[in-house]
Amino acid sequence: MKPSIQKIQKIIKLEADHGYDNRAVIGGLDRILQTWEGEARAEGVPEELVQAIGARLRDYPRLSETSRSEVLEGLWRRLQQETGTSAPPLPPVPHSEKASAPVPPSPQPSPSTTQAALPQTVVQPPAHPIVDSPRPPAPPGEPAALGAPVTVLANVGPKHAQTLDRLELHTLRDMLYYFPRRYDDYSQLKPINRLEFGEEVTVIGTVQNIHARPVRSGQTQMVEAVVSDGSGALRVTWFNQPWIARRLHPGAHISISGKVEQYLGRLVMNSPEWEPLEQQQLSTNRIVPVYSLTAQITQRWLRRLMNQVVSFWAPRVRDPLPDHLCRAAGLLDISTALLQVHFPDSADMLQAARYRLAFDEIFLMQLGVLRQKRAWQAREARVFEIPEDWLQSLTHRLPYTLTGAQQRAITEVRADLASGRPMNRLLQGDVGSGKTVVAALAIAMITHSGAQAALMAPTSILAEQHYKSLLQILAGVGIAMPQPVQAELPAETIELVEPAELPESEELAAIDEAYSREQPPQPENQLAEAESLPDYPLHPEEIRLLVGSTPEAEKRQIQAGLADGSIKLIIGTHALIEEPVGFKDLQLSIIDEQHRFGVEQRASLRSKGDNPHLLVMTATPIPRSLALTVYGDLDLSVMAEMPPGRQPVSTHVLTPRERERAYGLIRSQVEAGRQAFIIYPLVEESDKSDSKAAVEEHARLQKEVFPKLRLGLLHGRLRPDEKEDVMGRYYAGEYQVLVSTSVVEVGVDVPNATVMLIEGANRFGLAQLHQFRGRVGRGSQPAYCLLIPESTDAVENERLQAMSETNDGFILAEKDLEQRGAGDFLGTRQSGFAELQLARLTDVRLIEKVRRHALELFEKDPDLELPQHQLLGAALERFWGGGKGDIS
Repeated sequence: MKPSIQKIQKIIKLEADHGYDNRAVIGGLDRILQTWEGEARAEGVPEELVQAIGARLRDYPRLSETSRSEVLEGLWRRLQQETGTSAPPLPPVPHSEKASAPVPPSPQPSPSTTQAALPQTVVQPPAHPIVDSPRPPAPPGEPAALGAPVTVLANVGPKHAQTLDRLELHTLRDMLYYFPRRYDDYSQLKPINRLEFGEEVTVIGTVQNIHARPVRSGQTQMVEAVVSDGSGALRVTWFNQPWIARRLHPGAHISISGKVEQYLGRLVMNSPEWEPLEQQQLSTNRIVPVYSLTAQITQRWLRRLMNQVVSFWAPRVRDPLPDHLCRAAGLLDISTALLQVHFPDSADMLQAARYRLAFDEIFLMQLGVLRQKRAWQAREARVFEIPEDWLQSLTHRLPYTLTGAQQRAITEVRADLASGRPMNRLLQGDVGSGKTVVAALAIAMITHSGAQAALMAPTSILAEQHYKSLLQILAGVGIAMPQPVQAELPAETIELVEPAELPESEELAAIDEAYSREQPPQPENQLAEAESLPDYPLHPEEIRLLVGSTPEAEKRQIQAGLADGSIKLIIGTHALIEEPVGFKDLQLSIIDEQHRFGVEQRASLRSKGDNPHLLVMTATPIPRSLALTVYGDLDLSVMAEMPPGRQPVSTHVLTPRERERAYGLIRSQVEAGRQAFIIYPLVEESDKSDSKAAVEEHARLQKEVFPKLRLGLLHGRLRPDEKEDVMGRYYAGEYQVLVSTSVVEVGVDVPNATVMLIEGANRFGLAQLHQFRGRVGRGSQPAYCLLIPESTDAVENERLQAMSETNDGFILAEKDLEQRGAGDFLGTRQSGFAELQLARLTDVRLIEKVRRHALELFEKDPDLELPQHQLLGAALERFWGGGKGDIS
């Protein structure tokens, strides 16, 4: 039986014996996957089995204990089948099960998996909260020497300092806060006669003999030694380290740590860490820190240097958090946390140290966000009082009934505009939830009083889409829609794409008040009364579009209209913030897909008015944890409700061999009078990639697959006028199928499109796939999204399976945050924000706990002027880069 299979069987059995509490491995069963999958593949374990085990264990921490037992029982039986062995079934869940939530992982290590399982980025609260940890004596102020350069350290000269500079280690403080990227647990001491293959252990013994000899025709030097501890002897080898034979001699007492391997039936260790027993043990017989390195630096050298800094300076660091806060939150003091995060005495202390330092990071982040929000609210803005009858008449003119979510968002925007403070609101809603209508009504409220509004979008296509939509809503300029022809679909097609029952989102129920308020009853549409309603709020000539491709003469005309106030609404791209664009009275800035813009760009648009109201929109649902932290300075409007008539998009993952089934669906939909998208990851074929490309595939599809259909081609290399022409033809129904790259991710709204086929789907992230899917299903007809990865193996891709399981953008956003981090959500949101090292923006429990303490402290001392908060104020300035971050 392969060692990796034995290993996973032991872990499953141990977990079952523990009552399915996710304590068999430090950090939880999902933390072993990266290491275990590598080992299994190296040993030739079937990929199907590796994928199956990985898929089930990744979500293990989030399951109830009953579900955990079912998952492990299934894996247990499958492993028996794969190995041809038999074993008793796993024990059932204990009666004391708490099904409400998974139990946090325990810090107790499993002897056979200690190295792989030690926490790397996951931070759990300490098993026993540190309530009254004694603080070491410290000088009255923060040691100024922490800002000293690393050259003050012994044996660190200019050359070493230059090398450390590549790790961004410039000062002693930098070194104190340069945390290990992982840990090797060599704290398990065992006698040699009890060693087992595959273990990561430490052995203490005496060198019996040692010698060096050349191997591989003299190209390599190998040092061989025999170490004995009285219970047995172990052969140890090192390659290309002949100096070890000169340092060690028979009779020397040493400690060696490493992985037990096998050679010719005997247990051996290859290239283990070793240290003389009389030395302080930093690399053996303990939980050993492993740091990120750069060229010309070894792990042992950096470890010794870090120990020199940490052991002397950590006890001298004064705690920025006040004593009462540490006691209330059950935190280690900062000195102990710094000592233990670098050189932990135990897994318990390591966990408590990481938890304290992660708490600090989120706490400073929260304080900065609260400070920004207070600074924004302290400004004054023009008051816009909107008559109720006027607003009702405007909403009654709309050709559809507003959803409850839209009505709530409009009420919140209206209150902001009447508050006398600048609106600073984030309007987040899934694809197709109707954010544009809310923005349009906000614009109408501003321009009703004669002021101006600007809407900035990241791409020309999206800006043009907004321009057409706002012309229709605000000026009554209609756009002709291709009318779909009703027809029955062939039975075999219906079988392929029959919509699956969708699970409800549990996350949404937990999101603050903005996420869970009851929806008000929807008013009946009064479109029939439109003839008696007042005129539209704007004339077409008062709404203009400004993009990079706008002719120079038209640009000058628009600039003049903005300057004299005759243009009330301008929609555009980055061209809006370029000189000499100026406004007579800009009172509302709207930024769509806000994460696509940097701080300076958003600030440039706001600066063109006098404290204008700000509304930022995103079609990427923001996970709760980010809404509480990174976006905590913004008031939040959540639109988690789809307009009436919108159909959930039925999503299916097909293998490459099933491509013809997808083509059959497209043919049947086109015959029924509808349209389809086909997305490719590349514009043109490349020697560097085997992925299909839009240009070549467009020609093939037109000639071989859809010879009787009209196919359009859209990609980023087309000129703006060419893109507009293609989209116009597709919108008007001249093209029945649009072959495109990711340029259609946002801004393409064709209600008649009902099929989205994505080739090379495994190359796209969840957020992008969800945006693609949002391009269809925008009418009243059932819609389908078909995902075809590049290989059959990729069908099991976790992202693709998640897409087929839910249409809920919030669930997908949480998964995207877990899998790929916060980059897709943050974009270039601010410039002075320090990168988090230990805290995870997916840890909602920690974030909520920190938020409560931060709010309590901020309400008492928002400027951190009290004597007990002086150090905290200094830490806040360092964290936020001197206050340069603008996160609005």
